Amino acid sequence: MALTSDDVAKLATLARLRIDPEESGRVLVQLGAIMSLIDELQAVDTSGVAPTTHVQDLYATAAGEPGAGLRLRDDAVTEADRRADYQACAPAVERGLYLVPRVIE
Repeated sequence: MALTSDDVAKLATLARLRIDPEESGRVLVQLGAIMSLIDELQAVDTSGVAPTTHVQDLYATAAGEPGAGLRLRDDAVTEADRRADYQACAPAVERGLYLVPRVIE
C-alpha cells in the first residue's frame, strides 16, 4: 500500500500531531517502510500454525514434564474467615455487608 503526503497529513490530524512540511517527507518514508513490512508479514502462509499465547511452555500438563515453567499451588483456603472480626468496628452492617450512607438521591 503506497502512502501519499495527503495520507500523512490525515494521519497527523487524526493523531493530533503537528508535522512540518519538511518533516512530512521523512515521516512518509518511515510509514512506507512500516507498511512494506506489514505487507511482507501478511504474505507469509500461516494456515498450518496453531495460535500461540506465549513463546514458552509455561503451564505443565502433568507433574515432572520438561518445559513446565510455572509451579502451580493447590487452590485451597489458607486463612480463617475473620469477616465478623473485621466488621465489628463498622458503624452499620447487615447480612455481612457494610452499609454506607446514600450519596445519590
